[in-house]
This record gives sequence, structure tokens and C-alpha cells, in this order.
Amino acid sequence: MVAKGILLHREIDVYTDTHPIVSLSKDKLREKYRHYSGVIVDMFYDHFLAKQFDQYSNIPLADFAQSSYKVMQKHWDIIPTKGQKMLPYMIKGNWLVNYANPEGIHRALQGLSRRTKFDSKLDIAIQDLYEYQDAFESEFHAFFKEIVLHISQFREDLINSPT
Repeated sequence: MVAKGILLHREIDVYTDTHPIVSLSKDKLREKYRHYSGVIVDMFYDHFLAKQFDQYSNIPLADFAQSSYKVMQKHWDIIPTKGQKMLPYMIKGNWLVNYANPEGIHRALQGLSRRTKFDSKLDIAIQDLYEYQDAFESEFHAFFKEIVLHISQFREDLINSPT
């Protein structure tokens, strides 16, 4: 089960990283943030998903977040060390719910900025969310429709595979 979850996560990453709509979003940020543009777009897309979670799930975001935190705590022993260090802060700050607010994304970007080795400028990326919000949001919705279809098929194939 864990192995299939890892395969699913990798497929999501590959699909996202190579998708033309995501590239369009990254292009708005690439000159200013270079290779961090992908991290920022991921965070912005997380924001739009959290903000309109009820469009994509029958479960309220707060319930989903609490359930997710419990699952992570239950499987503490298989979480990498960095994740174990981060999880208590994630739970205490209720990151999954707070991503729905620009302030929550800003705090997360500031935290990431403090942990980067180089001048990532992640701490100021919230300005770009405000500047290009309509475009990013439109791109997110278009992308999310496509990834849901892709991952639904991938998951079905994965579930039906003998391993």
C-alpha cells in the first residue's frame, strides 16, 4: 500500500512538473525566482485548492486536514526525519486549512525562504500572488481538471496492477 502511494505521488510530481499549464504559471515567476518558481507555483496552487476545497471534495477542508494529520501521526515511523521535525509545526499551525488564506501561504513561503541556502526571495513571492492572482487561479483550475482525470486513470491502473 505504501509503495503504491509512493508511485502515485511520483506520478503526480512528474505530471505536474511537465504540464504546459504549470509551465505557463512558472514562466510568470522564472526570471525573478529562477528554479524556485516551481516551489512557488506549487504553493499558489495549494492556496487555490484549499480556498475552494468544497468544489473538489465532499469532505470539509477542516475535517480533511484533521484526518490527514492523524494519518501522518499514525505512520510517524515511516516519515523522513525532516518531515518528523516539520509535522508538529504543521499540525499546530493547521497549515492545510491556513493555506486557504493568503496570509497562510505567505507564512509558509517565509518559512521556506529562511531554510533555503540561497537568496530565494520566497518571502516576497506573495506579491506575485496578488499581482497575477486571476491568471494563476484560472491556470490552477484548468490544470486541476486535467490532473484529476489523469490521476484517476493512473490510480485505477495502479490498483489493478498485480504488485
